[in-house]
Amino acid sequence: MPAPLYDSLRALADRNLLRLDMPGHHGKPLPAGIPWPSGTDFTENGFTGDLYGDEPGAIQAAERLWADRFGFDSCLFLTGGSTQGIHAGLALLAGQGGAAALDRGSHRSVYHALALLDLTPHFLSRPWLEREGVSGPILPETVEDALQTHPEIKTVCITSPTYYGVLSDIPAIAAVCHAHGARLMVDGAHGAHLPFLGYEGFRAADAVVMSAHKTLPAPGQTALLFANGFPLPELQRWGAVYGTSSPSYVLMSALDGVRDYMEREGAARYRETIWQAEALRRRLPALSERDGLTLDPARLVLHSPGGFALGAVLRARGICPELADTGHVVCILTCADGAAEFGRLERALDESGLTGPCPAMPAPPEPPEAVLTPRQALFAPRRTLPLADSAGRIAACQIAPYPPGVPVIAPGEAIQKKHLAYLREIGYNREYCDVVNREE
Repeated sequence: MPAPLYDSLRALADRNLLRLDMPGHHGKPLPAGIPWPSGTDFTENGFTGDLYGDEPGAIQAAERLWADRFGFDSCLFLTGGSTQGIHAGLALLAGQGGAAALDRGSHRSVYHALALLDLTPHFLSRPWLEREGVSGPILPETVEDALQTHPEIKTVCITSPTYYGVLSDIPAIAAVCHAHGARLMVDGAHGAHLPFLGYEGFRAADAVVMSAHKTLPAPGQTALLFANGFPLPELQRWGAVYGTSSPSYVLMSALDGVRDYMEREGAARYRETIWQAEALRRRLPALSERDGLTLDPARLVLHSPGGFALGAVLRARGICPELADTGHVVCILTCADGAAEFGRLERALDESGLTGPCPAMPAPPEPPEAVLTPRQALFAPRRTLPLADSAGRIAACQIAPYPPGVPVIAPGEAIQKKHLAYLREIGYNREYCDVVNREE
C-alpha cells in the first residue's frame, strides 16, 4: 500500500538539504541523544505541501486514502488530538449560537466547544446498566424525543465508543437526525481501529473524530476528522482555526504510515488481540456483550469489587491500565499487544485475587438546573472551594466521577445537596471544585 506523505518526506530527508527554516534542529539528531526523527521533521517549504493549502499534494493524497478506506467524502489530519477535531467539527456542523443535542457523557472538549460557539445544550440521557455498573448506549428513541421536543436543534453530538467500549447504533441515530433535518457528529476518539476490523457504523454520520493515538500504533496528538457532505476546504477552514499554523510533519507522516501498516498487517494482528481479549473475558469477570449492549471487542473492562485497589496492584507490577474506578479496571488492548503482554497481564490478575463482581452502583441523579450558559460559565470569574462546601454555588467546570464518566454537574449548573450526597455515596475522591465567583 502507498504511504505518499511519509515516502515523500523520507525522500526529501535523504536529499541532504541545507535546511535554514523551521524546525531549529534542521534535520540533524537532537543533542544528548534525545530521540526524534529529525530527518522528516519539516515545515512548509515548497517541497512538503501545506495541510491547509489549496494546492493538492502528498498530504491531501494521504488524507484521501484515509477517507476512501473509512468511507467518507473527506478527511483532515489533526495534530492537536481529537480536541482539535471536536472543536472544528462542531463549528462545521453547528456554527455559532444555535442549539445542539448533546451526549451528557461527552469529553470536556465538547463542553468547551459549546462555550466557544455559544451553543445551547439539550442533554441526551443514557440508560444506567446496574448489573454492569456503567452507562449504556444512546438510544435512537432518546434522540427522536429530543428532536421532536426541541425542533430548533440541528446538530446532535454523541460519543461512541465510550471509555468503557459501549457502542451506540450510529446508523439508526443518523437516520433519526436526518429525518428531522439535523446532522450527526460522533466523537469516535476511541474507535479508530474499528473500521479496519470491518465496522462500518461511523460512515452513517455527518462528521466523526477519531484519535489514531488512542487505539492505533501512532504518536500522541495524532487524530483525524472525517466528514460526509463537506469538501476538504471546509474541514481545512475550521481545522486551521483551532489548530497550529505549524502542524508537525512527523505526526502527519505517522498518520500516513499507520494506515499503510494497518492495511498490510496491523488489522490481522488486531484480530489476534481480539481473540486473546475474548479468552480473558471468558475466564475473568468482565464487561461482555448481551442483548442491547454492543461493545468494542478490543476493550477489556474488568469487574472488580475493589477497582482502585486492583489498579494499584497492576501499577505496582509495572502494568498501567487506562483507568480504574470503584468497580472496574479498563485496559486498552491494541495490535501492539501479543502473547507476552497478555500472559503478563493474566498472571498479575490471577495473583491479585481482586477480580470479581462489580459492586452495586447507584444511577446518577437527575441533572441539576442550568443557571448559566456554558459560555457564561467558562468566562465567568471563578474560585476554588472544598466540594463539601459548594452547595448552592454554580459549577465552573465538570464534576464527572468514574463510573460512569457522565458529569453529575456540568459547567453552569447549580450544585445541590443531593448531588453532593451521590458523590459521597460512590466514593468520589476530589476534595475541591471550581465554582463561579459571583462576588466579583
